[in-house]
Amino acid sequence: MSQTRILLSSPHMGGNERKYVKEAFKTNWIAPVGNNIDVFENQIKEYTGIKAACAVSSGTGAIHLALDLLDVGKDDIVFCSSLTFVASANPILYLGARPVFIDSELETWNMSPVALEEALEFYKTHEKLPKAVIIVNLYGQSAQMDKLVGICDKYGVPIIEDAAESLGAVYKGRMSGTFGKFGVFSFNGNKIITTSGGGMLISDEEIMIKKALKKATQSKETAAHYQHENIGYNYRLSNICAGIGRGQMEILEERIRQKRAIFEQYVYGLGDVEAVEFMPELKGSFHTRWLSALTIDSKILGVTAAEVIKHLAENNIEARPVWKPLHMQPLFAGYDYFSEGEDNSKFLFENGICLPSDTKMTVEEISRVIGSFRERIHVDKIFA
Repeated sequence: MSQTRILLSSPHMGGNERKYVKEAFKTNWIAPVGNNIDVFENQIKEYTGIKAACAVSSGTGAIHLALDLLDVGKDDIVFCSSLTFVASANPILYLGARPVFIDSELETWNMSPVALEEALEFYKTHEKLPKAVIIVNLYGQSAQMDKLVGICDKYGVPIIEDAAESLGAVYKGRMSGTFGKFGVFSFNGNKIITTSGGGMLISDEEIMIKKALKKATQSKETAAHYQHENIGYNYRLSNICAGIGRGQMEILEERIRQKRAIFEQYVYGLGDVEAVEFMPELKGSFHTRWLSALTIDSKILGVTAAEVIKHLAENNIEARPVWKPLHMQPLFAGYDYFSEGEDNSKFLFENGICLPSDTKMTVEEISRVIGSFRERIHVDKIFA
């Protein structure tokens, strides 16, 4: 395994991050307060068109704050996409609430409007509507938010839009993360831009973001002494990390362009294989292709997605399965799950592959991924 390792998605600095971090040290604003935080929040507001933003230490913390602000508590119900990372649902458990998982649709790989409405109708008949619905936008693509918002409005249930993976995506002219009562972004190291670790809670309801800021800083009251009347959290982003984010926002559009170019190279190199189907880009939407994802038909190819991933790993190439659905996770055994009839989330997990989408990859490295993929599925290389 002498070849250089090809990574799934690693941090990629643009150049000015170091300048803004140095600025934090020079001014001695290295705590969770300072100019970098203010600028970073304003960049997100300007980019998304949202009115208010609160920079926090993780996307998970942002979801937790959103649920808390919606008064989610013990034994309340919260709906959540099943096909997602565990961080989308863990905060439901933090608050003692009960998650209910909703299947995906194949058109977007995101929450199924059909399954959502079925779940809402079921819980309405049992007089236990959820306190919130967490809708996750996977791999750089928005869910069908117009349909989902319409359904949630019909039942009077607020939406938390988990756009951790979809900063920069657009759905029918609106930026991902701006459709719900709250939107959430993540700036973890593998995301399209990073702050090392960090997140952002956004909303058009400025009063709610002011409340979020208070909760994120231990719910301190205005007093000369330390006065606390409500539970709070230590969730504020540091000024140093915000300096990284400030520099990253300056090159976000370039990173999106690079991600989409990587995807197009995969389409060129694998698109001729009948048994390979790439994650769709819904008409009227803009997919960032944060990760280039696809499914394979193992019956046609005689090889499973797991075997392809293993072969790539043996060639020092990092690929990953699609998220294991939360309704299949031992942590959430016994919680309700609503599907369209077919279990689409399970299908995507069992047949899906996330290919390396690192913006530092060379054309030669992408060709190496394609060649290794074709080698394992026993399809001759046909591209130059």
